[in-house]
Amino acid sequence: MNVRTTGITGCLAVMHACLAGAVEPSPTSAAAQQQITRAGSQPSATGPEAFFTGRVRVDPIWPASSDINASGAYVTFEPGARSAWHSHPKGQQLVVLSGFGRTQELGKPVQELRPGDVVWCPPGVKHWHGASPTTAMTHIAVTGTANGKNVEWMEKVSDEQYTAR
Repeated sequence: MNVRTTGITGCLAVMHACLAGAVEPSPTSAAAQQQITRAGSQPSATGPEAFFTGRVRVDPIWPASSDINASGAYVTFEPGARSAWHSHPKGQQLVVLSGFGRTQELGKPVQELRPGDVVWCPPGVKHWHGASPTTAMTHIAVTGTANGKNVEWMEKVSDEQYTAR
């Protein structure tokens, strides 16, 4: 699935489109029930060229809902791939699962990421994240939503910014 749009709910611009078919829990009785979304039941999406450099795949895990106002996704960046600069109105947690990555907050040095690292991206802070130049990286992104929006996309990260030490 290739999506190219703006103002989308979801960790990354494609998450809303991926999750559009997801069903909100609707209890059949007065008591709430667990809901299981089966692995593989939601299609993967390609990170749009407008918001990413290189090959990026987004695998949705759950959408934001009235019960939990945060969405989740696995995001895989191929070597050299990265997001554009962006911020989140309610912040974002990243949990690195595999590979080797990088992240940078505007005005601060590039940071290296390894499996098990957890990154907190505070609300409104301009940043980017992605793979290292030679190794892919997968992280889980948990992103808060405010007024139906969870990301503000900005300009792309230049090669000079990406390779800065």
